[in-house]
Amino acid sequence: MADTKPALARNLKSRHIQLMAIGGTIGTGLFLGAGQSIHRAGPSIIFAYLITGLICFLIMRALGELLVADLHQQSFIESIDKYLGKTWAVVTGWTYWVCWLALAMAEVTAIGVYVRNWWPSLPQWLPGLVVLVVLLLMNLISVGLFGEAEFWFALIKVVAIVALIGIGIVLLVLHHPTPYGHVSLGNLWNYGGLFPKGAHGFLLSFQMVVFAFTGIELVGMTAGETADPGKTIPDAINKLPVRVILFYIGALIVIMAINPWSSVSPDNSPFVQVFQQVGLPAASDIINFVVLTAAASACNSGLFSTGRMLFSLTYTSKDKRLHKLAKLSKTQVPGRAIALSAAVIAIAVILNIFLPAAVFSLVSSVATISFLFVWVMIVLAHLRYRKLNPKGSAFRAPLFPFADYLVLIFLAGVAVVMLTSVETAIATLAAVIWVIVVYALVKFNRQ
Repeated sequence: MADTKPALARNLKSRHIQLMAIGGTIGTGLFLGAGQSIHRAGPSIIFAYLITGLICFLIMRALGELLVADLHQQSFIESIDKYLGKTWAVVTGWTYWVCWLALAMAEVTAIGVYVRNWWPSLPQWLPGLVVLVVLLLMNLISVGLFGEAEFWFALIKVVAIVALIGIGIVLLVLHHPTPYGHVSLGNLWNYGGLFPKGAHGFLLSFQMVVFAFTGIELVGMTAGETADPGKTIPDAINKLPVRVILFYIGALIVIMAINPWSSVSPDNSPFVQVFQQVGLPAASDIINFVVLTAAASACNSGLFSTGRMLFSLTYTSKDKRLHKLAKLSKTQVPGRAIALSAAVIAIAVILNIFLPAAVFSLVSSVATISFLFVWVMIVLAHLRYRKLNPKGSAFRAPLFPFADYLVLIFLAGVAVVMLTSVETAIATLAAVIWVIVVYALVKFNRQ
């Protein structure tokens, strides 16, 4: 990378990074999607989250070592550039940009759906547009404001999960009666065992579970704006396993201990079901607020990551029009890149006017499979780095090279599982075509 690259402001504090790491692992996939996941796999979903959480930890340790190896780099794309070449760095960068654009568009759509639960007469496109404009202004003013917003968004999600787990522990101790008997850990295996849907249901669940972890690598986009990346990033990554076990595994165990998995509705949030059972009349409103903030958080992260990625991709561009996007504002944020990304995300507003029922699945399916490609490139860059630097960095990834190969095998397995569903198979094919086309275009332009 060129040495003349403008310097981003290092205004993200340790507490911002810590809560961003949590926010990257907790989203609407847990609050709304847990019911569908439980219905698909039964109690075995716990093991699916545990395995995927371990894989994501290994990915993050590989990413962490790459970032700590060179604290001057501003994102993991620079590591891919250094160890896999400029072409793959550009392909990965544009793919990552599209990933977050699509996810942000999906979340803008979700915001409209959630707000209409309170005000059904509102057009679906309006709430998403309002939230997008507010988040855009915050991102343009300062990276510190972005970090502060993420801090509070993540804190709301954490409080909701801790409340659920706390209620579950109390009900377990009291052996609280329910319409299905009593609250008991025995409910996890007394209804067909831990694998009631067999190996088939267990394997199919990985598709949804992996989707729940997309965006976890966002910490790798904060390296250039973190006050002390050498300390803060490793600390955030090392706490990931505890968070996964506490928030995902703890919440799922509580849900299925209170209500047997077969009684959990696939169409509604199991969080609402649990809160209603303890006599909380506003349960649905509370969870609607939580998922609304989760969607706003994802949209906020989308603006941050797409702006930084577009800035990184364009500052060395030979095209003068693209190069203009790499200009920093007075507060040292890539304002033009963020604004353009927001304009693309706003396409979702238009889609919501004409295709309100189909937008979410339309823009989210391709994005999620593309994240698998980004994770693969991070791991391949790490393999290359360790080949050139056998001693590694100060934050060495464990179990090298076994861990990297395990991750690649797992991600390949998830891709195979995705080919068994028509919708995700089409998304997988579209992602493959995208990578091939972008690779060819980059190669052609560089000749």
